[in-house]
Amino acid sequence: MKRVAKDRDRDAFAELFEHFAPLIRSYSLARDPGAHLVADELVQEVLIRVWLKAHTYNSSKANVNTWIFTLARNCRIDYLRRNGRYASEVDADDLFAAIEADEPGPFETTQQRHTADRIQRGLDQLPVDQSNVLAKIYLEGKTQQEAAAELRIPLGTVKSRVRLALQKLEVLIRGEEQ
Repeated sequence: MKRVAKDRDRDAFAELFEHFAPLIRSYSLARDPGAHLVADELVQEVLIRVWLKAHTYNSSKANVNTWIFTLARNCRIDYLRRNGRYASEVDADDLFAAIEADEPGPFETTQQRHTADRIQRGLDQLPVDQSNVLAKIYLEGKTQQEAAAELRIPLGTVKSRVRLALQKLEVLIRGEEQ
């Protein structure tokens, strides 16, 4: 992100785009009818904002994922407002709370349970120091800096443990799928 913000590095932005475009697209699909028609448009809008606002990103306030998904949320709200998808009496926070409150169907529930089980089995196979860092960041929602302070280890150590743990977890989960 620093290379995009400071140097306007197009290669770094291309990497960012490749990583976040599918994630933002699936986020924007939510449960709205016809959402797939606008998902690509929202991805483009979000990533244009990332390019234009990269210099405003502050890593001490939020990690890159949080910052980009906040932009995505705001773009989606702007889109809904522009297209009159809900009455002005409804607060945007109420809209997202309603989306999150929807209960998944039996297929989704089963699929989520199997995925959660595979992830849990993978987490159980990781070294304790790596699983602790992942738990702090992904389960407790802490930033990497907060996790480093709480675990009393350097930020670089947290970052490398997250990277290594995610790589190992991916291998373990993919191995289980085959």
